[in-house]
This record gives sequence, structure tokens and C-alpha cells, in this order.
Amino acid sequence: MLRNYLVVALRYFSRNKIFSVINILGLSIGISASLVIFLIVQYDNSFDRFEKNPGRIFRVVSDYSFQGEPGHTRGVPAPLADAVGRKVSGIDNLVHFRYYSPEKLSIQNNFRDKPKPFKSPEHIIFADEHYFHMLPYHWLAGTAQSASSEPGQVVLSASRAKLYFPSKSFTDMMGEKILYDDSITARVSGIVEDLDKQGKTTFNFLEFISLPTILKNSALKNSFSWEKWGSTTSDQQLYLVLSNGTKASVIEKKLKAIFEENQGTDAKKNNFTWAYSLQPLDDIHFNDLYGNFDIELASRPVMLGLMLVASFLVLIASINFINLSTAQAAQRAKEIGMRKTMGSSRSQLIFQFLGETLLVTLLASVLSIVLAPLLLKTFSDYIPEGLSFSLANSLVIVFLCVLVIAVTLLAGLYPAWILSSMNVLEVLKTRGQTGKYKTRNVRLRQGLTISQFVIAQFFVIGAVLVSKQIHFMLNKDLGFKKDAVLSFKFPSYDTSNARRRVLMDELKEVPGIGLVTIGNDLPSSYGWWTTAMDYAAAKKPIQTNVELKSGDSNYLKLFHIPLLAGRNLLPGDTTSEILINETYLHELGFSQPGEAIGKIVTWNDRHTPIVGVFKDFHAHPLNYKIAPMAFCHDGTQNRMMILSLQTGTGQNSIAVNESGGNGANWPLVIAKMKKLFQSVYPGEEFTYSFLDEDISKAYGSEQKISKLMKWSTGLTIFISCLGLLGLVIYTTTQRTKEIGIRKVLGASVTQIMQILSGDFIKLVVIAFLIATPIAWWAIHTWLENFVFRTDVSWWIFPLSGLVMIILALITLSVQTIKTATANPARSLHTE
Repeated sequence: MLRNYLVVALRYFSRNKIFSVINILGLSIGISASLVIFLIVQYDNSFDRFEKNPGRIFRVVSDYSFQGEPGHTRGVPAPLADAVGRKVSGIDNLVHFRYYSPEKLSIQNNFRDKPKPFKSPEHIIFADEHYFHMLPYHWLAGTAQSASSEPGQVVLSASRAKLYFPSKSFTDMMGEKILYDDSITARVSGIVEDLDKQGKTTFNFLEFISLPTILKNSALKNSFSWEKWGSTTSDQQLYLVLSNGTKASVIEKKLKAIFEENQGTDAKKNNFTWAYSLQPLDDIHFNDLYGNFDIELASRPVMLGLMLVASFLVLIASINFINLSTAQAAQRAKEIGMRKTMGSSRSQLIFQFLGETLLVTLLASVLSIVLAPLLLKTFSDYIPEGLSFSLANSLVIVFLCVLVIAVTLLAGLYPAWILSSMNVLEVLKTRGQTGKYKTRNVRLRQGLTISQFVIAQFFVIGAVLVSKQIHFMLNKDLGFKKDAVLSFKFPSYDTSNARRRVLMDELKEVPGIGLVTIGNDLPSSYGWWTTAMDYAAAKKPIQTNVELKSGDSNYLKLFHIPLLAGRNLLPGDTTSEILINETYLHELGFSQPGEAIGKIVTWNDRHTPIVGVFKDFHAHPLNYKIAPMAFCHDGTQNRMMILSLQTGTGQNSIAVNESGGNGANWPLVIAKMKKLFQSVYPGEEFTYSFLDEDISKAYGSEQKISKLMKWSTGLTIFISCLGLLGLVIYTTTQRTKEIGIRKVLGASVTQIMQILSGDFIKLVVIAFLIATPIAWWAIHTWLENFVFRTDVSWWIFPLSGLVMIILALITLSVQTIKTATANPARSLHTE
């Protein structure tokens, strides 16, 4: 029987080659897209699944606000760990560690060898045995209990150990000495296997200096603000492994009590709020609110968007199958009637039709396996590095099997049910083409076609509006010059202002370089350096959280940031005076820029005059509103500059812009810059970036969404038009003789095309009317994420509808022109 079903199916496909190709091609695109997206989702959801009891591991994060401005950080003050250990119960393990970024380290193998230097090593933390108890490290040498219990110990991962000591065994490495920044000496006390050998993880640390190295050294404790509740940095992290039955909400209440006890008074005095929350381990990889160390995070909205795209593509392809199958019901009516007359049961017919659908789906799956690598390139922006498609992955096989079954049932069950339900007597009287079957099938096909084009129209409108917002962000006047500006950073260990001035003077002499300025940061960045400023001269004292930018007197000139009143800062390295922006001007209660000149604000116990007001500019991506800002001199030796570096919100940089010439000179200019840099800082790596490129990268997530929308739109339209083409081919075939008669009676080609295309265009118009309010709501919801956003112009909607109609007409014309221009004698001759 199965062989008979297969033969019938193959004969049916051979007689309907065009429809079979349309179904297979449409389903293959949907299946291959679903397969690729499954790989992405499976990859991102596989992080940190190998830990023991991962559901009980939480990271303590900080959520705060200052004068209504919210902020979030994964960091906590260092004293919090000790307070939690003493005052909070219901915790099985308390793990706190400190991230460490030494500028250099050196290794002394023996006293006869010269130290082997390594520059800017990464992925180093201070940790103790509690860290190794939380994560299932495999020890290759040493033990968790003894390897990090004393000052001056360091545990290495296998990869880091082989890098430092390539010719030694793990046992022989024990006791070797490592010197960090010429100030911290540690001896190798243990070797662990790299954690990523057990699976994907957010814990990418490779070197572990014992935490007692800080705790028993007063100088290091002071350097790391170990006992200061008011110092919070993302480098300081705290993890809790809760006991069975302990609720996270209970622990958060206890953390709130600890905050009130230690910082509550300061919070009320300085008008800020602070709350410690417990972030589940499985949320870390997806939550960019708090971020993680050097690990590319996944985005749940993007992932949801990808899953919806896959679902829509499969759904549209399945709609094509249903449409074409029900459209051909009349052709199979007599076959069904004969089978029922010969004794076939309804279940046997359903099984036969589902078998045909399964065969089509299997052929589409084979084609999708070929298309999958191509789609991996298409979705390269969403593909994590190292992710590839392989049938050796058992989960891929399982997913394909589940998807084949799901698509078979989705696409084939309804047509099988309808075809098998035909009445034998009606069918044999050739009423399969008339009556309730024809009416029901036509309405179904119309509804499904409208559904297809609603989805396609939604993507068209969405793609246009998202692209419009991206164009708006990339081309909006940010209030400063961003073209032909590049920057590079000084080595952070260098505090010599003299060396920087020497380099600046030499750069000024390089042809192709105009202005050169030293500052703490570029005008637009993700970095924040803020402080509280008080203005007491008003009727009521005003305290404002103010963002700081610092630089020399060329900073505003280079970036073309105009002064509205007052003067620029005088040359110097002290913060004896400041400039403020328009927003801060209005916060202080002034309406005209000149009114603020000479007024005194207090910050960090300094009374500082305002000597100028500069025009507002966007210091951050357009997701953020313009905040009060002050500009001061750099002053690398003062305390404010040190605070900027400690919190990671300010990095010393030189910005250079081209004065005349063309872009072809830049390679030569950059080569000279590199030579000068390395003459001042021998052995240091010279890296630079262009400001306009940095700004573009800041909208990487939005650009990914835009690209996703464009590809989704293209694939959706392609599959929808495939189905439309199949339907028009079927319709024109059924109406061949009618068209022949109309032409004999004098109908023109244009009239014939209008008759054939009119009904389909009506369906596209109805789809447009349904999709427009849905798309309008969705895009408005998305645009609410941006403080500055483009207008949702009315013309986008009719333009998108017109594009969809034109595409539909092009698709229809492929067959309607052929039918309308055919010789009527040939069609009537076969009557």
C-alpha cells in the first residue's frame, strides 16, 4: 500500500511540476531559515548549563537613580560581601571577586633568565576558594582549598599556563613566580582546565590571583577602595548560591536593609536611590542592562524577532501549500470519488494526502540543508563566532524531524481533511467544481492569501520605517563635527603630562593634521563621568547631577562646538573654572546664556566660576536625552581625573581632524602618527578609531534589526509572490476557454489582464488595510525606545502599499500577459 501511495504521489507531482516546485521552494526557504535560527537560539541558550544547581546561582547587581535619572551596574561596593556574609542567612556560598587589568606582567623562570614580559594581559581576577566551589573546575594541579587561601598565590587555566610556561609540565609550573605591574608578586599554586571545555560560559577568566593578596595588604585595599561603601565599580562582583527553599525576594529585602544601614543617610542627603537586586545566572548572557566581561551578549528582542521571522516564513510557505492544494481539489475530485467507490476509507485518503505533503516537506528539507550555509552568511550579523551547521549535531537532526512533522501537519492536514470529505455522488456528477466545495475553497484561498500579504505588507512598512530611523540617527546633526576625526588612547599607566604635550607638539607638525586636543573622552560615547554640583545663589539651593567632559582649549574648536556666551577656558591643567551647556543653564534657572557667566557652583568642595556657556550636543546615542554638562580642563594630576579613570568612564585620548586634503592622505598621516606615538611610548601598540565609525557602531543593535527587517521582507515577499504566481497559473488555466471566448467577442488584452488580475489586487489592497494599523502600532512602540526619533510620515504607508501592489502586478503579469495574448482559436479548438 505504501508503495502505491508513493507511486500516486510521484505521478501527481510529475503532472503538476510548477506547483510542486513552488511548494518545495517556499517550504525549503522557511525550513532553512528556521534551521539557522534554531542554531542561534540553541547556542545562546546553552550558556552556563553545566554548573551544579544553576537555578540557585545569582549575581548581585545595582540599580540606582540620581534626581530621577536611572542607572544600572553589575558592580557592588567591596564591603557589601563581608556585610552579607555576617548578616544574611539562607546562602550556601558567597563568592566575591575583583577584575584586574594589569598593564604588564613578567615571568621569571629562574634567576639566570631574563624576565619574560607580557603586555596588557586580560581575563584576570582576584578570587578565593569560594569561586572554585561555585563553578565545576577540573584541577590539573593543586586544590581549591590550598591554591587561593594565602596572599601571593595564583591559579592558572591550562591555556594561560601553556602560554606562560610552554616547555614545562603542569607539575613543574607549580611555584613559578609572576610579577604584575612591578607591584604584585604571586607564585603558581594551581592549574585548572579551561572552563569553556565543559560548555559555553560567561565566566571567561583565565588567571586567578588569591583574594587574600588584597585583604592582607593595606596599600592594595586602599587602592581598590575595599572599605568604602561609596565606591562602586563593575570590576567588583558578588555572586550568591542560595540554599534550597530560599527565595530571591527575601534576600533582596535583607540587602535593602544593609544599604539603609550603611548608605541610607548619604542617599537621603545627596538625593539618590540605590537598590541591590539578584540577577539569575541564566539571565546574564541576555541582559545588556548590566553587561559582562568581554562576552558578546545576546539580545532577547532580536532572538524573539528571529523566531518570529522563522515562524512567519514557515507559515507563509504552508499557506502556499494549502492554497494550491485546495485550488486543485476539483482536478482530484474524480480520483477521490473513484477511490471511495473502490472502498477507500476517509482515514486512508487522509493518510495518502498527508504522505504527499510529507514527501514534499522531505524534499524541501533536503534543499534547506543545502541552503542553510548560504543563510548562515545572510544572517552573519546574528551568528556567534564559531557557530556552524553540521548534521553531526544530534539536536539538528531532532529539530529537523520535529519541524518536518510540524510542517506536514500544518500544511497538509486541512487540505487532506477537505479533499477526503468530498461526497462520492457529488464528485462523480462533476460537482467537485461547484457548490459548497468551490465556495468554501475560494473563500479559504482568499483568506489565506490576505494573511500572507498582511505579513508581507507589515514587513515592508516596518523595514521602511526602521531604515528611516537608522538614517535619522546616522545623519542627524549631533552638535559637533564627527567627520575626519580619529582618536587613540595613551597607555593608562602613563601620568606624565609632559610626554603627552611633547607628542601633541610633534603631531601639530604633521602635514594633514589640523587641530590637536587632549581630552578625557570623545563628544559622543557610551562612557559617563558625572558629579554632583551645587548652586547656592538661587532662592532654593539647586543640586544637579552633571556630566563632565574635560580637555584643553582646542577641544571645543576641533569639534566645532560653539560658545553662546562668555569665553573659552584659559590654558592650564587645573579645574579652576568651567563651561556649562544649555541644559545645565536652564537647570540653574537662567533663560539667557549671559546670565550664568560669573556664577559659582560647588563640586568636590571646590567653588568654581562659570566662565562660558556652550551649545548643547548629543554626548551619547540618541536613545538618551541631553543631560546637564560641564566642561573643564584635563589636569591629569588632579583627583577628578583619577576618579574618571578608576570608574572607567573617562579615557585620555587625542583627537585629530584632517585640515583640507583628501582621504587618500590618511594612510600616510596615520603612519606618521604611529611612528611618533611609538617614539614617545616605545613598545606600546598604536590603535586608533574614527569618530564617525564609532558613532555608527553605537547603533549596531538597531542596524541589525534593520537588516533583519530587510531580509525578512525580501524572503516574505518572495514566498508570497510564489504562492500568488501558483494561484494565478491555476486560475488562468481554469479560465482559458472563457478568455478565448472574450477575445473572440472583442475583449482587448488590457481588459483580459484587468479581469484576471482584479480579484488578486483586491486581496492585496485588503491586506494593506489590515497591515497598516498593526505596523503603525508596532513601529510607534519601537520608536519609544529613542528620545530623539524620526517622524512616522503618512506617505510611508501608501508608498509601501503601492510597492506591494506593483510587486503583485509584476508577479501576476508573468502569467496574465501570456494568457491574454494567446491565440483564442487554440483554446476553443479543444472544447
